Amino acid sequence: MKDNIDVTHYNFKGLFKYISTVISWTIFLLLTLICLFLGYYYISVRLYTTKGEKYEPLFSVYTVVSESMEPTVDKFDVIVNTKIDDIKDVKINDVITFISTWQVNYGMTVTHRVVGTKTLDDGSTCLVTRGDNNTADDQTCVSESNVIGVVRAVVPGLGKLQGFLASGFGWLLIIVFPALYILVKDIMKIFKLVDEDKKEKNKKELNNSKEDRKEKKQIKNNRLDIKDSDYDDEE
Repeated sequence: MKDNIDVTHYNFKGLFKYISTVISWTIFLLLTLICLFLGYYYISVRLYTTKGEKYEPLFSVYTVVSESMEPTVDKFDVIVNTKIDDIKDVKINDVITFISTWQVNYGMTVTHRVVGTKTLDDGSTCLVTRGDNNTADDQTCVSESNVIGVVRAVVPGLGKLQGFLASGFGWLLIIVFPALYILVKDIMKIFKLVDEDKKEKNKKELNNSKEDRKEKKQIKNNRLDIKDSDYDDEE
């Protein structure tokens, strides 16, 4: 019965350790991704401040805030774009992010699908776009200078997490609490190592003490044997 209890306790301890490890690594990876994202964002802002509008990042990340591209891209999905070197690199059916020149949403960032091309009077090419959830093409054609990039990846629902992180409670729950959890866990590990080291030291001292007592006893026995031997010789 006792053996079964010990096995159950060992299995529970092992399961708890496994779950704790998974949680710790998940939190660590999440914090790493957030730090990388914030670092990239900080560098991009600094470069944009230095170079102005001429700065075109290789990668750009945006959160979709409309339903115009559903069901391909849902509201609050995060998209990752890559810069293009030539408008001719954009193909029909590519999804692109661009700066709108339509008077209704002038200057806003829009992500729509390329459904065709047009040749302008000056011989340049522009892109005809439409949202997958819209019934008509966009009112204005997208010129090369307004193209931010081609969508290469979509992260579903990440914008919701972004909005949650922007709130005070979200910041505490996702950043502060996990960081405190890792810190407390590391402190507990340090205390455990110190305790184990102390126990090991006490164990060594106890063993040394036993050895000393054993040696003293052996010496005492040897002296008694010598005295008995002398006594026999005198007789």
